[in-house]
Amino acid sequence: MTIFILVKYLAAYLLLAQAGNSSPSAADVTKVLKSVGVEVESEKLDKLISELEGKSVEELIAEGTEKMSSVPTGAPAAAGGASAAAGGEEAAEEEAEEEKEESDDDMGFGLFD
Repeated sequence: MTIFILVKYLAAYLLLAQAGNSSPSAADVTKVLKSVGVEVESEKLDKLISELEGKSVEELIAEGTEKMSSVPTGAPAAAGGASAAAGGEEAAEEEAEEEKEESDDDMGFGLFD
């Protein structure tokens, strides 16, 4: 299932849940999507609905949050976070100093001086 199709169906499912339908059916999701002109692939929607069956939106969000926490983001690891953050501050200060030096090299005056 492509991610775009999944997102469309999940968005409609969550809208229905937010509106008070605690267990939206495939027919409910189809109705929402067709109302805005979206073509529905019933096989994929049925598979998604069967995977969501019996789960609350809160459970789904908790599961998704847990899964997303394992995705690398480029941020420093928690174990070395403090030392990396300190090193990051030093790097930011050095970068700011370099930018200041570079800005002074532009013929000795600024655009609005």
